[in-house]
Amino acid sequence: MPSTTLDAVIPQTWVSAAAAAPSIHNTQPWAFRLDPGSGTFQVRAVPERGLRYTDPAGRALHLSVGASLLNLRVAIAHGARSPVGRLLPCPQDPGLLAVVRLAGPGVRRPTGHRADLYEAIWRRHSSRLPFTGQPLPAYVRGELGEAARAEGARLWFPDPVETARLLRLTAEGERRNRADPDRAAESNRWVHQDLRPAPDTGLPRAVLGPQDACERIPLRDFTARRHTAELVARPFEAEPVVAVLITEHDRRADWLRAGQALQHVWLLATAHGLRASLLHQGLEWQDLRRSLSPTPGRTSHVQMLVRLGYGPEGAPSPRRDPGTVPDRVLTGRPPHTSTALKKGTGR
Repeated sequence: MPSTTLDAVIPQTWVSAAAAAPSIHNTQPWAFRLDPGSGTFQVRAVPERGLRYTDPAGRALHLSVGASLLNLRVAIAHGARSPVGRLLPCPQDPGLLAVVRLAGPGVRRPTGHRADLYEAIWRRHSSRLPFTGQPLPAYVRGELGEAARAEGARLWFPDPVETARLLRLTAEGERRNRADPDRAAESNRWVHQDLRPAPDTGLPRAVLGPQDACERIPLRDFTARRHTAELVARPFEAEPVVAVLITEHDRRADWLRAGQALQHVWLLATAHGLRASLLHQGLEWQDLRRSLSPTPGRTSHVQMLVRLGYGPEGAPSPRRDPGTVPDRVLTGRPPHTSTALKKGTGR
């Protein structure tokens, strides 16, 4: 495809959409490169934005990049082009997590997602605030499940007894994170400390939210305080709705698929007027992650717990200037690849 057929402003808009994806601690561990001659995007990991102690294997990094990949696909389709993606295309280059090729201008392929998801990209924010407790309609649950299946994952809505068990495991992960000096310090480093100018990654205090006064929902305390009584607390919904994102296998490619499924579900939930926040703490400890599985010992791997409900919109997190997101890769050599990427659990 000749480069003259692709206006320079259009790819930048697509990259801005990709960069609006959620990421663990808002680290934004992605970079993008466009070859305008072939109409191909490279989607790369930026391992120095990974979390050494919280995410040593890079699982959450891959989910984050997978979410940005879904946004990129949605944005390209919104621009009347057809994205053709491939995960982990080059074993010799483990930092290259995906490539997305633009089909020819006259070629239209099924997108696998609703057209209104593009607008949801800009409205989706984590809400760590109390929800109303209003139940999710069955048809909405069904549509969210279809969105996960479209990306090669499964979304499970456990009953209240199982939900309580999953929340207890998450609470244990949160307790361990607070008690671990390295993880606690790493988490706190990503919380803004009233700096001027404000950082374009990490978490301003406005997005952190209160704790659950009834201690049913173990929301992450990013400041990792040992004495939880110091934290602001409010009553949360009495019967939280938690959706469990599951993949059949647990390889790097599965993590990327899970990230795309998570974002597809989240954007669709946003289009339905739902709010969401992520409960990831239990997944950060190997024994707890195994216990989260609905069928321990069988081939099902939990990749994320998603709290869903109706309630107030969360505050937006900052994003790097879209003009700077692709520059380091466009103008230089690929970024250094970390040991975690090289030693990921398969593809």
